[in-house]
Amino acid sequence: MIKQILFLISLLITLGVFTWTINRLYSYMKQTRPFPISDYGKRFNMMMKVAIGQSKILRFPFTGFLHALVFWGFLVILFGSIEMVIDGLFGTDRVLSFLGVFYNIITASGDVFAFIIIIAIIIFLARRLFFHIKRFTGIEMQHKSHMDANIALSIILLLMISLLGMNVYYLILHPDSFEGYFPVSMFIVSNLIPGHALDFHTAHMMHEIYWWSHILLIFLFANILPYSKHFHVFMSVPNVFLARLEPLGKLYNMPEITKEVKLMMNPDTAFTAPTEGEEAPPSRFGVKDVEDVTWKNYLDSLTCTECGRCTSVCPANITGKKLSPRKIIMDVRARMKEKGPGLVKVGKDFDDQKALIRDYISPEELWACTTCNACAQECPVNINHPSIIVDMRRYLVMEESAAPGELNGMFTNIENNGAPWQFSPEDRMLWAEGLEVPTMADKMAKGEKPEYLFWVGSAGAFDDRYKKVTREFVKILNHLNIDYAVLGVEETDSGDVSRRGGNEMLFQMQAMMNIEIMNAYEVKKIVTCCPHDFNTLKNEYPDYDGNYEVIHHSQFLQKLIDEGKVNISDGQFKDKKITFHDPCYLGRGNGEYEAPRDVLNAIPGEKVEMKRNKSFGLCCGAGGGQMFKEAEKGDKEVFIERTEEAIETGADIICTACPFCMVMMTDGIKYKNQEEKMKNYDIAEMVSMSLGL
Repeated sequence: MIKQILFLISLLITLGVFTWTINRLYSYMKQTRPFPISDYGKRFNMMMKVAIGQSKILRFPFTGFLHALVFWGFLVILFGSIEMVIDGLFGTDRVLSFLGVFYNIITASGDVFAFIIIIAIIIFLARRLFFHIKRFTGIEMQHKSHMDANIALSIILLLMISLLGMNVYYLILHPDSFEGYFPVSMFIVSNLIPGHALDFHTAHMMHEIYWWSHILLIFLFANILPYSKHFHVFMSVPNVFLARLEPLGKLYNMPEITKEVKLMMNPDTAFTAPTEGEEAPPSRFGVKDVEDVTWKNYLDSLTCTECGRCTSVCPANITGKKLSPRKIIMDVRARMKEKGPGLVKVGKDFDDQKALIRDYISPEELWACTTCNACAQECPVNINHPSIIVDMRRYLVMEESAAPGELNGMFTNIENNGAPWQFSPEDRMLWAEGLEVPTMADKMAKGEKPEYLFWVGSAGAFDDRYKKVTREFVKILNHLNIDYAVLGVEETDSGDVSRRGGNEMLFQMQAMMNIEIMNAYEVKKIVTCCPHDFNTLKNEYPDYDGNYEVIHHSQFLQKLIDEGKVNISDGQFKDKKITFHDPCYLGRGNGEYEAPRDVLNAIPGEKVEMKRNKSFGLCCGAGGGQMFKEAEKGDKEVFIERTEEAIETGADIICTACPFCMVMMTDGIKYKNQEEKMKNYDIAEMVSMSLGL
């Protein structure tokens, strides 16, 4: 009974402290903004794949597999921990042994996994203590962060040693009548303890020492975790379950901005009486401080493993800029720890004269982001870093008008001219000079409804280099008698760069104007050469009743090739070595990696991949508004890093499928003085040239 009483006291203390901690964190979470959750079936599947199946962890095979083994081992060993709690409360011994064969499988698995985890933890500790792993460093990784990791790993190591010790002395105490199966412990007993030379009293005492050590370490670890980066032991599964389901390229809508834009477009609605229960307007647009983030953003910060995978693949960080996606998430957690008590006590009016922006995160960090989503792709617990970065940009732009000067100029051009550059809207069809290009207005006047709207995009209409791509793609459409039309001078910028630059108001104005025009023409299918417009039209326009089947030109060309409508038997590229650069908003943003490669494979020539390709591909450096502004200070430009990687392949041609990538790769080739050796072609140009058009 004494053992049971002591165990009960220990358990109550553990549960009491843990409950107090979780209640405190929940009180902080209540100070944040809502985040809608739906589609629980899809969430369950995602949880099983990413959290239980460890699919993202396994993208890095060696350390990923070790970590996955540790995680799966914890799941198995949890069964034994539950059994220990029952035994401790009721004075039983191996109470779940009635499960028979299943019990043997679980105990054997736990015994083996304990040994595996010991080996894995020793490797992890060695990597942290004796090897210089770059992603474990950074300005956000202070001494306490490293101590935190080392302490947690040491506790896990002791947990596994105590578990094996408990099993070993259980076997010694019950040599002929033990329950379960313990292959590793049986080996230790048979080979490492000579002749089982222990009397019953000593063996019993050692078993109790290991038993109590193991269960008390579990209780201690459970209450240390919420204050540690290893809180993800508890939080990773629910965080993945609650993570966003949308393609990485999609940014969330701001309904409060939608109301404002609709008022601007239809002032009569300003006099409509508010509906009962209508939410009050937000205190500010975007994120300035922690009370502006969603509860999911805060949950992300609690779940962050600080593994640094996000920062290690960030193109801005790779090239020496200040941005570290890991730091952004850690700063949210640190700021809430500082401000949370005041918010709980006083309410959202509490002001400590500090803010998340500037006191924790500098504008320089925020403006360095290319929104390439490499960080979100790699995060093993499905944290989406770009969404909160853009939310902070939204605050800077819409509340403080504090965007970089070049972006402000770009916003003005879009607002006045419908394009990021100072070109007249009337010049939007100059690219088509000498070509037969039908417009939607002409088709409607004839009573015709084309199958496809070809969305040219601002770059396709005005950028000198990409106008050539637009012309070549139209030549293909005309050659194959595709039933299409363009909006012509009625088309205006999709708003992609406005949204990612933080000007949500301008984006929604552009979106609603375009949707009104396209819906008037009853557009159903859209094909476009720009992955940014592809992503915006496909994923973001539906929030404003713009529902279309949107196809990227690489997908469109792939379909034509598969249908036998495009046949390339030979061509001028047969003796060339070709490498493909994945556009972020086609690949990571929307999961399309094969279509452009299938098109390239239909063109004779040697294909080579860059070291970082497909979902591991490196950004060209133009996304997130970077195309229209000077890059933040760093060691080099992102496009130079990517061009150097392309040069390493020995390729004669860099093939791209995006106007932004086209500009950056062309600049990179010039910067590296490779113009005589290397060319940059869009995939549409290569098809057109191969067909002799």
